[in-house]
Amino acid sequence: MSEPDERHPVITPRRVRFDWEGTPLHWIPDEPVATHFINTLHLLLPAGERWFVHVYKQTLPLIKDERLRAEVKGFMGQEAVHAYSHQGVLDRQMRARGLDPRPLTRRIEWMFQNLLGDRPPVPLIPRRVWLNFRIGVIAGIEHYTAVLGQWILDARELDEAGADPTMLDLLRWHGAEEVEHRSVAFDVYQYVSGAYWRRFVTFFAGVVAMPLAVYAGAAYLCRADPSLRGVRPRLRDYRRAVRRGIFPGNRFMIAAARAYLRRDYHPSRECSTRKALEYLATSPAALAAAKGTPGG
Repeated sequence: MSEPDERHPVITPRRVRFDWEGTPLHWIPDEPVATHFINTLHLLLPAGERWFVHVYKQTLPLIKDERLRAEVKGFMGQEAVHAYSHQGVLDRQMRARGLDPRPLTRRIEWMFQNLLGDRPPVPLIPRRVWLNFRIGVIAGIEHYTAVLGQWILDARELDEAGADPTMLDLLRWHGAEEVEHRSVAFDVYQYVSGAYWRRFVTFFAGVVAMPLAVYAGAAYLCRADPSLRGVRPRLRDYRRAVRRGIFPGNRFMIAAARAYLRRDYHPSRECSTRKALEYLATSPAALAAAKGTPGG
């Protein structure tokens, strides 16, 4: 098997489906709080990835490079399937087990549509400058989704903890595709803007928001979970999950930030397309999608 192109792999949407009938609410056994820390992804990603696609529809007319245009279209297709798949967890796994995420997801939708919408928050900001800012935010977020995708592919501790196989397949299929298309958002940013100072500023906008969003999401899920009776996630819950290897720690996140902020950074030098493709070649959902049969 020849080594894949780390910078320009073929990016094709995989039309996966997942069956949540047998997946419990606490899909990491005896770890309800750690489960909800990871479940925050399901809250954020449907609205966030639909927003990515929306912003890139506005960006495509600016891109004249045919290869990059093709990669952006592949990226948009994958992100649309990601949004649909995580929405399925909210609608068919959480709500079926008595946890209603809609009060919070409505707020998240509002944030992407209004705070990060097409109209600049300050009227004096030109629309092109605001578009460049949002493209920069996406590039920073995509850096983290790629390194977290690599983390979930490598996190054998989740298997050892008895995590639900369908949920693991969703997270690893998604993580593998994030690794696969990890260069696209950065290449778009470099093509459209490329200013290092903006990359720095937009990255920190996302870095500040990320831990706040994860904690707020986990706190909401724990409070809304009918079996937890108002339990709040605590710092020691987070530390315990990190020690067990079932959640990435601060050192991991800081190292990822330092890598992104190097002036010579490029995503193709991070993560491994080969490992991503190896997983996708065995993923039950991806295999079922390739055969045109229901997955998961």
